[in-house]
Amino acid sequence: MIGKVVRFDQVRGYGFVAPDDGGDDIFLHVNDLLADKSAVVPGTTMEFEVEMGDRGLKASSARIVAAPQAGRDSGGYTPPAPGSSGAKDSDGFCDLLATADFVEEITELLLETEPTLTGAQIIQIRRQLTGIAEKYGWVENRPGRR
Repeated sequence: MIGKVVRFDQVRGYGFVAPDDGGDDIFLHVNDLLADKSAVVPGTTMEFEVEMGDRGLKASSARIVAAPQAGRDSGGYTPPAPGSSGAKDSDGFCDLLATADFVEEITELLLETEPTLTGAQIIQIRRQLTGIAEKYGWVENRPGRR
């Protein structure tokens, strides 16, 4: 399969790859890389095999196909600074996140808060939270930072 890295934690040695043909993100562990982990960053295009791991689907024999293109794959997104008042437009309405950005934020939060969650658990939690966000109009379907 071919896909792009959505997130990869260099310290913990794992992250997720979004398959180009769609479907759920796939867990990626440093032990399954055929490349230096420092080169695996969001937006990196990877080629990999998919296998069933102890905790769900995972990528194996993952190698880098292409590095991210500056300003294109990363989307240039910078999260707002904590405590900033820039969350609202001048008309008083809040900015909406792209669904892909929302999913990435949820992934970051889950990995930081509870590193023992499995890839399958993270995907299920993200799916449920995204459904709620879509129901209440907190996100919109537009290209995100991936």
